[in-house]
Amino acid sequence: MTRATQTISLLLILSSIYLAAYLQLIPLPAKVQDEIIPILPLWALVTFGAYLLFNLGLGVATFKDTEGAYHELMKEIDEAKKDLRAKGVDVD
Repeated sequence: MTRATQTISLLLILSSIYLAAYLQLIPLPAKVQDEIIPILPLWALVTFGAYLLFNLGLGVATFKDTEGAYHELMKEIDEAKKDLRAKGVDVD
């Protein structure tokens, strides 16, 4: 089973459980049914956004800037410029 299939299966199961709870097919206390169940999708969306923002910040904070990668990239840019100049394209 691929990761996409697992993710889709999990989302389908969670959405089925939520829909059953929202349509009151699952017996829950009135306070939970009236106050918690309706805002669960918004809570899930905000939580997912916070998780993604944390991962992005962590990736930026731990990003290693290496001199070797910089020089390799500059070399590739120079090669591309030379190739384009040979074909008659003005790159500067």
